[in-house]
Amino acid sequence: MTSAILFGVFALLLFINLPIALAIIFATLVTMLATIDTLPALTTIAQRLAAGIDSFSLLAIPYFILSGYLMGQGGIAARLISFAKVLVGRLPGGLAFVNVISCALFGSISGSAVAATSAIGGFMIPAMEKEGYDRPFSTAVTVTAATTGMLIPPSNILIIYSLASGGVSIAALFIAGYLPGILVTLLLIAASAIYVKRNNIAPLSSDSIEPFWSSLFGAIPSLFLIVLIIGGIIGGAFTPTEAGAIAVLYSLALSLVFYKELSYKDLYPILLKSVNTTAIVMLLIGA
Repeated sequence: MTSAILFGVFALLLFINLPIALAIIFATLVTMLATIDTLPALTTIAQRLAAGIDSFSLLAIPYFILSGYLMGQGGIAARLISFAKVLVGRLPGGLAFVNVISCALFGSISGSAVAATSAIGGFMIPAMEKEGYDRPFSTAVTVTAATTGMLIPPSNILIIYSLASGGVSIAALFIAGYLPGILVTLLLIAASAIYVKRNNIAPLSSDSIEPFWSSLFGAIPSLFLIVLIIGGIIGGAFTPTEAGAIAVLYSLALSLVFYKELSYKDLYPILLKSVNTTAIVMLLIGA
């Protein structure tokens, strides 16, 4: 009976389009009210919500979310896209491949699928439409490719899994994430190639692709963040939470000082978006 109430209320709340975190909380509340008194039910839920996010390791998540937004608006994402264009832009339908690789690179730096979708999609979806891709396909490529950031380290999802599973090594999970992440990226490229062939989409013109060396040198400071973060975690120089803080500082330095595409007045809206995203993620974890 208890299980029927729990899953029945949860399904109903999802059906009326209530956010998943709230659906979990209210379904649990209704179930507990059906079995125990009101005050213990409310107290237990409040305690469990607080205890669910009371973890030092979870501090890595807001750091990586913030670094992802800094990269998106600070010129880092644009340089990763330019580098991806050099690698695959001249292939037939190369812009779809550029989208997939850019999302994979950005996800592997930021650790956030939301940040990758926002940073890469805002630029790539309109660009793909101009090249003859329809909008549903362009959006689908961006959304699915952005999820590679949940596999390729550093990954917020792997940090959450480590806590939920009782303390599996985050460094070991990060090492294990590379192979499936790269495999998913290659499969998305293969699916895009089939679409491109069926729709006869031409490759990018050479004028829209930067020279190899200038694109590479522009992307090297951004790509070095992967080496810095993953190398530091695996080598034991710092924890994933400390790695997130370092990613924020490094992204901030690149955006403000090196690339100079971010000003101090841009920081407030970036911080606000980071707080909103972090609140959604943390509420879901707590629930």
